[in-house]
Amino acid sequence: MDTAARYALNNHFSRTINGEYLGLFDQTTVRPVLHFQQTHELYTHTPYISLPALANHLHVQSIHVKDEAHRFGLQAFKVMGGIYAVGKYVASKIDRHITDVSFATLQSDEVRQKIGETTFISATDGNHGKGIAWAARELGQKSVIYLPKGSTQARLEAIQNEGAHAEITDLNYDDTVRMCAELAEKNHWVLVQDTAWEGYEDIPLWIMQGYAGIAEEIIETAEARNEQAPTHIFLQAGVGSFAASIAAYMTHYYRDQPPKIIIVEPDLADCYYRSFKDGNGDIVPVTGHLHSIMAGLCCGEPNTLAFDMLKQYAYAAFSCADHLAALGMRVLGNPLQGDEPVISGESGAIPLGLLYDIQKMAPPEMAEAIGIDASSRIMMINTEGDTDPTHYREVVWHGPHPNPSSSNR
Repeated sequence: MDTAARYALNNHFSRTINGEYLGLFDQTTVRPVLHFQQTHELYTHTPYISLPALANHLHVQSIHVKDEAHRFGLQAFKVMGGIYAVGKYVASKIDRHITDVSFATLQSDEVRQKIGETTFISATDGNHGKGIAWAARELGQKSVIYLPKGSTQARLEAIQNEGAHAEITDLNYDDTVRMCAELAEKNHWVLVQDTAWEGYEDIPLWIMQGYAGIAEEIIETAEARNEQAPTHIFLQAGVGSFAASIAAYMTHYYRDQPPKIIIVEPDLADCYYRSFKDGNGDIVPVTGHLHSIMAGLCCGEPNTLAFDMLKQYAYAAFSCADHLAALGMRVLGNPLQGDEPVISGESGAIPLGLLYDIQKMAPPEMAEAIGIDASSRIMMINTEGDTDPTHYREVVWHGPHPNPSSSNR
């Protein structure tokens, strides 16, 4: 059946609160990470927005959106991983622990003279590479960034504008990662990738811990407002690093009653959905040309560390058609009266588009399967703003990817 969203429950879901990974993402570990990120002069605490009118419209108790479109002027969350990983690497080269230095310290002429010139290389669908290029430039270092086939000129130019040497390849994302790994080894460059494999695990972990700083910010805001814990957290997954880091942090923090973690993917790059559906606990990769308007999520092979984590902490995974991302962009950008507008790019908007579909268009069995009802408190993270402004306007103004059943919703 041709459906806008398909779901698979995770047979290996356990919420193992004392699991081996949670200690890597608890408050004791993540607070110093956020502290380092806060030492950059452009740091701001991004908004955590309540949408009560939309919650009422979708028949849930509350909807909250963490808006990463305001992050470091780069309009996306990815820089939170890049700034920490690149900073931690540079700190290690001067035999300093990252918690003992500020970003300004690492920018000093003394540090640059000591470590010399380093080239950081990465594969990206856009936002990750821009964050790495920005962090490298801020520290007086070089970066080389490669984008997969199908990447837009706007995303390429945004990375080049941060000082990187950047090119679009004729390869898909996962093969572009492999190419970058080979170039790093050949040229003695530093590979900064948020996907892990055997023998390449430290830097991906640092990037994931950088992402977890977003979760710490959410908790700081929620505590200050005395808000109730979420019952469901919708998290986008490409390789899964972002989703796993947020899931681990929130599972540990709300360990008395952890929220259900719902993974959201494009239907043409849905390795978590396929893996959960398979049910054996093994990775089921997606190969070929991974084309979706959700460019930042077009990854066919999970981060092995992230997969092991989400196999424990995620309740279900959803495979979503592109028009749900477009729907989410329109709904967030054109709110009901009383709600605040949120400018969200394609990958940022898919959780809201999916929730809208579940509550307004899908059979009721879908909401029942993941326990969404009038008492549900939904948390989402808008992972990007209009990082490709031309395409954003095309979707929101002119209506590509229309929802086929939206006329009276």
